Amino acid sequence: MKAEGFGKPIHFVLTPGERHDTVAFGALVKEGKVKRPDRGRPKHHSRYLVGDKAYSSNEIRQQLRRSGTTAVIPKRSNEKRRGRFNRGLYRERNRVERLINRLKQYRRIATRYEKYAVNYLAMLMIGAIRLWL
Repeated sequence: MKAEGFGKPIHFVLTPGERHDTVAFGALVKEGKVKRPDRGRPKHHSRYLVGDKAYSSNEIRQQLRRSGTTAVIPKRSNEKRRGRFNRGLYRERNRVERLINRLKQYRRIATRYEKYAVNYLAMLMIGAIRLWL
């Protein structure tokens, strides 16, 4: 899920079954434009990307560097290099966690009653529209 700075959903990507979230990372970063605070066309890349330790890999960090996005992702304990890490920005990740909790207040989203991914994605979109209103 991609969310804007104030905790509103922008884009969803579903992964098949029990797959890891990093499988959909490329599609998630490419889609979903971020509105500028002033006038102008929406921008594709945000200044920062805040993620949890699951997204801590060299490939993801290189992809973000090429696009001009600063990664705010903590290193895993088994990684050799320790880099600089902005804890203040990482604390903003709780906005996405709260967004997920708000979406899960809708029973069909929380329990995944839908058998088909298309129907589940439609329910996510309906929930996102209600949050934007």
